Amino acid sequence: MNTLPALVLPGQLLGPSSTYEPGPGTHLHASNIYASLSGHPTTASLSPQPPPKSSKQPHSKPTVSIARLPSTSATVDLGPVSERISNTNALPRVGDVVLGRVTRCMTRQVNVAISIVMNGGSGGDGVKEEGMVCANEIQGVVRREDVRATEKEKVVVGEGFRVGDLVRAVVISLGDQSSYYLTTAKNELGVIMAKSEYGNVMYPISWKEFKDPVTGETESRKVAKPF
Repeated sequence: MNTLPALVLPGQLLGPSSTYEPGPGTHLHASNIYASLSGHPTTASLSPQPPPKSSKQPHSKPTVSIARLPSTSATVDLGPVSERISNTNALPRVGDVVLGRVTRCMTRQVNVAISIVMNGGSGGDGVKEEGMVCANEIQGVVRREDVRATEKEKVVVGEGFRVGDLVRAVVISLGDQSSYYLTTAKNELGVIMAKSEYGNVMYPISWKEFKDPVTGETESRKVAKPF
């Protein structure tokens, strides 16, 4: 059976549907199960009552679900120290990976409220660095020219982001006195979680579209490539 990571982010692959059943905080896409929330993945099996010997029904699969991270604890212990997330007022540095929520979309930029700083992500030796949950949200800005790496002049900000989207970005500059400058100009950067105009959590179907699993309608976004 696949080993689940201690912490997952929205859009992260959890495993194939042949191994798990999707539970709360997850969604199914193309025979794979992905996280819909940031948090701690858990599995739970149904009652271990064995089927009758004459029954040809296969054994039930465990259900994988995501437990939200507590918002009040100072430190969330997810196992080894290298996989801890602390609640602190630490400030982002240039090169840090950050997670934030889109608060405003304008013609030339997107305002992002940064809530998690990943301190550069994984080091060169593959060891995860500490991620910090900001006690107070930090303001960031993704300018139009920093949305993607190519055809920057053709970028329409309103087609890449919507208010409420959860975004993964990288700090490229300390910016001005009020906001950090961020970029989403890499495949793994962009929107990692979005709700449709009907309020349903969507899943990515391409690098530029999310799909509403209830209505079947698609919406454009600058989609971050899942891990």
